[in-house]
Order: sequence, then structure tokens, then C-alpha cells
Amino acid sequence: MLENCQNAKERWGGVSIIIDRWLQERQDMLVQYCDVGSADQSEEVRGEKLRNLCQILVDYVSAGHFEIYDQLIKEGREFDDEEALQEAGRLFTIVDGTTEKLLDFNDKYLETDDLSSLDSDLSQLGETLEIRFSAEDRMISVLHTKHKDLVNG
Repeated sequence: MLENCQNAKERWGGVSIIIDRWLQERQDMLVQYCDVGSADQSEEVRGEKLRNLCQILVDYVSAGHFEIYDQLIKEGREFDDEEALQEAGRLFTIVDGTTEKLLDFNDKYLETDDLSSLDSDLSQLGETLEIRFSAEDRMISVLHTKHKDLVNG
């Protein structure tokens, strides 16, 4: 019964913290991405940095799919925001379309030490990440930021 009495701030205020942590992980991943792209390093060092990038990439993708998107959808439902939920569905289709590409990149470089196509693959990875980030940012906007005043009010 007490749980049913929680106000919006108690219920959804923590989502901002989860999202902030996830966006920090995104920033860390971008730093790793840039670091791997730097040509001024030995192949061994670059390979180690690539493994670090792959790990944070998989962690980021997993957090989105198994934590963040779920929370955003729950919040949209709680505020009975059908318009936002419909847009989120379209955005999730875009995000989901990038997931396989990101995981393929990870799988490729977990299985090989051949870095001959890495620069080209990093370029494609960057384009894929840009598409994903844009869709994720919009999902955050329509499902969470839009309700900020209601949560904090």
C-alpha cells in the first residue's frame, strides 16, 4: 500500500541518475573510440585499446536494452503519454537497427588480431553510433525530460 502512495518524484526521480550514469558511460566510450582511432601507437597498444572499447561498447548497449529503455517506457506509461510512447516505438526501431552492427563490430575484433580494416570499421562504427545516439537522445527527451516538471513538481 505504501508503495502505491509514492509520488512521481520518489518513483521517477532516480531515473535521471540512471540516465546520467549511462550518458557518462557513453562519453567514456567516445573517449575510448577516439583513442583507438589515434594512429600514433603500436598495433599491440591499439589492440588493447580496441578491446577496452569493445567492452565498454557492449556494456553501453546492454545497459540501454536491459535498463534504460525499460525505465523510459515505464515512465511514459506512468504518465499515460501515448504520443511519446508511439514516437519511442519508432525510435527504438532505429536503435535496434544499430545494435546488430555494434555487436558485429565487437564480435569481429574479439575474434581477430588483424587490424588492417580497423580504420574503415571505426568510421562505420562512428556513423552507427551517431544514428543511435540521436535516437536515444530523442527517446530521453520525449519519455523523460518532457515529464521533468511533473516529477520534480
